[in-house]
Amino acid sequence: MEVPEDLLYTREHSWARQEGDSQVVIGVTEFIQDELGEISYVELPEEGVQVNQMEVIGSLESLRGVTEIYAPISGKVIEVNELLLDDPTIINDDPYGDGWIAVVEVEDPEEVKRLMDATDYQALIDRDLEGLPLDDE
Repeated sequence: MEVPEDLLYTREHSWARQEGDSQVVIGVTEFIQDELGEISYVELPEEGVQVNQMEVIGSLESLRGVTEIYAPISGKVIEVNELLLDDPTIINDDPYGDGWIAVVEVEDPEEVKRLMDATDYQALIDRDLEGLPLDDE
């Protein structure tokens, strides 16, 4: 399972990629899309809406269930990936590339420090796969 080193992650399986000083591209990880199976529907946030870190901004639906998408960072949504509305399986095919969810104009750059790096995220999914509790549970 791929966990790109250049991204930051949340416990809720969202990722963030910084684009310049003030923008972050967000998406969902390979782990969560694999857990869901083929994604049949995507609910995206609206452009222009203000989101808060760890707030639900959308959802993914498959035959296996529905999962919420959480904002890894606070800010204003300045772009959404409308291609996903016609073909949500793009997330299955390329969760870290063409399957991105939205671009957020960052409100507080300090929030990035609350996200996990690839090593910490890999440890999280390893625990999930083994059925072990998180350290703080």
